[in-house]
Amino acid sequence: MNDAMNCPKCNSEHAYEDRGLWVCPECAHEWSATAESPPETVSETGVRDAHGNPLADGDSVIVLKDLKVKGSSSVVKGGTKVKGIRLTDASDGHNIACKIDGIGAMNLKSEFVKKA
Repeated sequence: MNDAMNCPKCNSEHAYEDRGLWVCPECAHEWSATAESPPETVSETGVRDAHGNPLADGDSVIVLKDLKVKGSSSVVKGGTKVKGIRLTDASDGHNIACKIDGIGAMNLKSEFVKKA
């Protein structure tokens, strides 16, 4: 039997080989030992909304809860629809750049929006 391989998803050491695929009994993840990058790794990259749906430039999103605007007394109300978002690489977690009617240009975190 081949050397033990840990599951790339949950890091379990109890993975076993079955007909050319490795199987993890703890999380039911299956992968090929010869594949350079499993399909799940590719789909996990990118920005996702609060429900796990992938977001892209130009999408419309709905704000899930009231958000205070930093440095202002205004609030972005939950249920506000934001059209034409742009995805950014921000280190502070604000990965959506958008323009909201009545407030102006601002950045949002993807964990507080859902895809419309």
